[in-house]
Amino acid sequence: MTTRAKTAAAKQSETNVTDVADMVKEAASKVESITADAQKTVTEQFDKVSKSFEGMTAFGQENLDAIVKSSEIAAKAAEGIGSEISTFSKKSFEDGVAAAQDLAAAKTMTELFEKQTAFAQSAFEGWIHQATKMNEIYVSAAKEITAPLGARVNAASDAMKSYNL
Repeated sequence: MTTRAKTAAAKQSETNVTDVADMVKEAASKVESITADAQKTVTEQFDKVSKSFEGMTAFGQENLDAIVKSSEIAAKAAEGIGSEISTFSKKSFEDGVAAAQDLAAAKTMTELFEKQTAFAQSAFEGWIHQATKMNEIYVSAAKEITAPLGARVNAASDAMKSYNL
């Protein structure tokens, strides 16, 4: 091989080595870029997942708070209902005792029947009035008890509508 051929071969070999080195540098650069992008994507996704878990935890806590609030409202409503029933029962008993005394004081059968009819009518009207009042109390209590839970159902529905992957 001549000197010229050796020089050309050396230059060719040097060019090949330079090309290979450049390709290795380019490949390393691409790998670093891909790794950086992957790390960035994983970090972003991890942050999203963390925020989702935090959101789910907060949502669960809000649900629990709504249940507690509904339970407190229900307990107060039950107390009010019990008090109302007790008051009505006491009044009914007192009215019954007073009617029995009044009936015992009747001097004729006609007077007895008139007093008994008046008492029966009064007792029936009182019962109807109390039934209406209790119905209003129950409806009001049901609305108040379900309000916090209804708000959480609406929040869940809104969250599901806005949910995306």
